Amino acid sequence: MKRTIIAAARVTAAVVSGLAVAAIIGSGTAQADPQACVIQRDAFSATATCHDTDAPAGREYALIVDCWGLHGIPNAFPFYAVGPFSQSTRSFVPTGQATGACGTNWGAPSLNVGVITNAHVEIYRQ
Repeated sequence: MKRTIIAAARVTAAVVSGLAVAAIIGSGTAQADPQACVIQRDAFSATATCHDTDAPAGREYALIVDCWGLHGIPNAFPFYAVGPFSQSTRSFVPTGQATGACGTNWGAPSLNVGVITNAHVEIYRQ
């Protein structure tokens, strides 16, 4: 029993220290893809601002946030894992803005908690 408690304490300490390291490393400004977008991010949120005035009519973008933390395993609710996962925002227009985070998507049946390790913009609809 004592070994189990010590092992659990070591795993918890590793996870907490990993989150602290990810929070320090995961901050800053990144140039997005498509090139007409700029992303501002810190450890807990990211905002993409796009100024693609030459985009074809009907094009939409989505902000993809790469995270590290506790997340639901896809198609295996109620099981969880600790590690990398990604979340995306709703689509937005090429001259718009979107904000994303590594928290729970309240429409989903799982709880996600983590820090941002990277963020980028992708074309959602051409």
